[in-house]
Amino acid sequence: MPSLDIERELHREGSLLIAGVDEVGRGALAGPVMAAAVILPPDLLPSEPWLRGVNDSKKLTALRREGAAREIHARAVAVGIGAAAPSEIDAIGIVAATKLAMVRAVERLPSAPQRLLIDYLPLKEANLPFTSVMGGDSRSYSIAAASIAAKVARDRLMVDAAALCPGYGFHLHKGYGTRVHLESLRRLGPSSIHRLSFAPVRQAQEIHRKAPKCPPAEAA
Repeated sequence: MPSLDIERELHREGSLLIAGVDEVGRGALAGPVMAAAVILPPDLLPSEPWLRGVNDSKKLTALRREGAAREIHARAVAVGIGAAAPSEIDAIGIVAATKLAMVRAVERLPSAPQRLLIDYLPLKEANLPFTSVMGGDSRSYSIAAASIAAKVARDRLMVDAAALCPGYGFHLHKGYGTRVHLESLRRLGPSSIHRLSFAPVRQAQEIHRKAPKCPPAEAA
């Protein structure tokens, strides 16, 4: 389970406004890569009951993530959401696009934090002091909160995309390469929210020259 140990150590060093940053969607074949930046209250106690629902987003059910996201948005000092569109992923690559989404999430915060806590990736591009934490979404409540906020925001976006781009089942797999998704790609070809630089999508594009059109998936 996460804790506030890393945050408390940084508080003792003088950083009170700490933003946990995490991303979601790096491995998907469609939709944006999204990131969240979350600043928790500096005086937050680890015994707060609502923190029991905050963990690495991958370890929570969709229902628990939704409940945790509501608590995070209600109780955090600030939450910023950022995204990099499929066209940006194709243009600059997934690693650079992931960092771009993270920087945008930090820039959406109403004021700059004193330090970033990031799950694994370094983020010099934000021009802020940062600490990269291996397995951070399982160790830090700030990073876990960011992972939940990013996951819930992206899942909602992909559910909306399912209505705009029927036939792909985006509401089920959220753009990841499941069997159902790969079958729909072979049948329909890529949509306008697919990542054309990813191999399964590129292979489907070689068969289907005309892609179905639908509005691009962007961050709200």
